Amino acid sequence: MSASNASVVLSVRGIGKTYTQPVLTGIDLALYRGEVLALTGENGAGKSTLSKVIGGLELPTLGQMQFNGQPYAPGSRSQAERQGVRMVMQELNLLPTLTVAENLFLDNLPGHLGWINRKQLRKAAIEAMAQVGLEAIDPDTLVADLGIGHQQMVEIARNLIGDCHVLILDEPTAMLTAREVEMLFVQIERLQARGVAIVYISHRLEELARVAQRIAVLRDGCLVCVEPIANYTSEQLVHLMVGRELGDPLELGSRELGAPALKVTALTRSDKVRDVSFEVRKGEIFGISGLIGAGRTELLRLIYGADLPDSGTVSVGSPLQVASIRSPADAVKQGIALITEDRKGEGLLLTQSISANIGLGNMHRVSSLGVVSGAQEAALAQRQIDAMGIRSSGPEQVVSQLSGGNQQKVVIGRWLERDCAVLLFDEPTRGIDIGAKFDIYRLLGELTRQGRALVVVSSDLRELMLICDRIGVLSAGHLIETFERNNWSQEQLLAAAFAGYQTRDALLAEAAPKEAS
Repeated sequence: MSASNASVVLSVRGIGKTYTQPVLTGIDLALYRGEVLALTGENGAGKSTLSKVIGGLELPTLGQMQFNGQPYAPGSRSQAERQGVRMVMQELNLLPTLTVAENLFLDNLPGHLGWINRKQLRKAAIEAMAQVGLEAIDPDTLVADLGIGHQQMVEIARNLIGDCHVLILDEPTAMLTAREVEMLFVQIERLQARGVAIVYISHRLEELARVAQRIAVLRDGCLVCVEPIANYTSEQLVHLMVGRELGDPLELGSRELGAPALKVTALTRSDKVRDVSFEVRKGEIFGISGLIGAGRTELLRLIYGADLPDSGTVSVGSPLQVASIRSPADAVKQGIALITEDRKGEGLLLTQSISANIGLGNMHRVSSLGVVSGAQEAALAQRQIDAMGIRSSGPEQVVSQLSGGNQQKVVIGRWLERDCAVLLFDEPTRGIDIGAKFDIYRLLGELTRQGRALVVVSSDLRELMLICDRIGVLSAGHLIETFERNNWSQEQLLAAAFAGYQTRDALLAEAAPKEAS
């Protein structure tokens, strides 16, 4: 692509941003029409902050921006959107109880005297949805009834209504299936053909190499590279991101596997989880793999008491005893903790400090007669900051200002203070960069050396193969097979993940003629 001034749609010069400490310093960057610019870097490098400055969610401390050759300084997201700069964030901005059409035009519903013109709304929604390949979806469908991938595409469609010149996509594939990712890539090509400049934020380097023409790498708030992406291998990009070599493959260290600490027996809930049984020993990492919708998260919720099973038991302790778990509070009393996949929605109070978040699950440690001791809360938080290397300005820093990896460490730190013997991790590294992932992996290794039993759900097979002692594969709610370390392959794990659906489809096909007769 030509770098002529005529093709520049937006430029930033000398952009800096300071909270309690600088998070962006001297950023110079230009976006070109019809180009995909990959933006990557470790969590905490400044990617989200830079995109929020461009999208009007944050005001820069220093520097200037230009849009179509004119000064650009949006004071809000809506101001940026009116000029054609849109942002699709990781946390979707949709209202699940409204229809797709209503979400698309929520700020500009067609109508008169307070009455919505449903026919006009439906027509406009169909046109907007066609831009992102959603012709098969009825615009009157409730957003809550859509899968996360289709919700993502609705959010993109919402941002394309009107003039869109710059589109920022923040980790757009984090919760998409492979098929949905392909659909997204097709839409990105369409947007490029329309001349839209796209900023694509992701840690998935193989995706960036496929969709982007240039790559910008941030490290510690500074721009260390803006080059054609074809000039770099994945290893070179990782080195730019972390500023160091990652070294040899992960070594979790020596550890002893002890007696079983968790036993799940014939756990069942409707058609989501079906007759699942397994054991996890002290010091062991037991991975759970499977396709989206296989029942992985539902299984963890049953063990944790967030949902109640139709049948089956959970046993814990030494020796193992059947536990009465009717709620998460019961699970915690039994020494079971769940680190949820939705750390922002379910795991953290984003507007509160690190101290408040870690103290939240440890009130018995930081309060007396119902009064919280700020000093004890801060001391408890500082202990976890030091133990896990949480990058922050101190216990009082607001959690929303932390990177994704450091937010995850805050959630884990809360549970470590409870000294739970069984830890359930649901997608522990989703949305965090490769350097922070290895920090989490090493932390998991340390937990096993302390004799804790870990259950890890992950959509990343390579991650499970790297850290787990055994991997159980769920398919259509069934635990199809359990593989031992050094006795598995990616092909075997994938084959098992599909096996349950093939069996189910065959049974349905066999039953269909009988029903017809």
